[in-house]
Amino acid sequence: MNPRTAQDWQHRYESGDTPWDTGEPDAELIRVLNEGWFGPCRCVEIGCGTGTNAVYLAQRGFEVTAFDISPLAIEKARSKAQAAGVAVHFLVGDVFDPPALGEPFPFVFDRGVYHSVRELGVDRFIAGLKKLTQPGSWYLVLMGNADDPNPLEKGPPRVSVRQIAEELEPHFALWQLRRYQFRAVQPDGQAFFPLAWSGLLRRR
Repeated sequence: MNPRTAQDWQHRYESGDTPWDTGEPDAELIRVLNEGWFGPCRCVEIGCGTGTNAVYLAQRGFEVTAFDISPLAIEKARSKAQAAGVAVHFLVGDVFDPPALGEPFPFVFDRGVYHSVRELGVDRFIAGLKKLTQPGSWYLVLMGNADDPNPLEKGPPRVSVRQIAEELEPHFALWQLRRYQFRAVQPDGQAFFPLAWSGLLRRR
């Protein structure tokens, strides 16, 4: 990710302009874990923000590594894990050039990274994902939905089924794609619920 983009994300956290940062684990992550698609394992969250979902994964028994482009987000994430009494390996990192993290991960969680960076270079994004995974690795990706009939100005970037098929499917087999609603929060604390996709895929 280019430096200007990294600075932009840092500024979002400094200013509090982070509607995705609800303080609650995402309902789709909870659903997928409760349905038992896979059990606790080594996992990595890309673009983890302030760590809410990473902390939840650790509470569910996962061995969690999580990184974000924003140093401030990672600082907050470490404090959150400490307060929760769980161990998460948080670090600053770029999804286009992921840090060296040892063996590939059986599970990657992505709430909002793919839809945010795909126009900057989807091939580079896929290459970064492949550095973190191996054939058979699960990839849960949550993204804005281009079918939203009333997209909000402050809503997430939106992706179509065709774009998912063209950009992700050649590399990750699609096991499940379902509509749901993101929970997001405005600076005044008011919640809003943009239409989203939940995609559960597996590395080919």
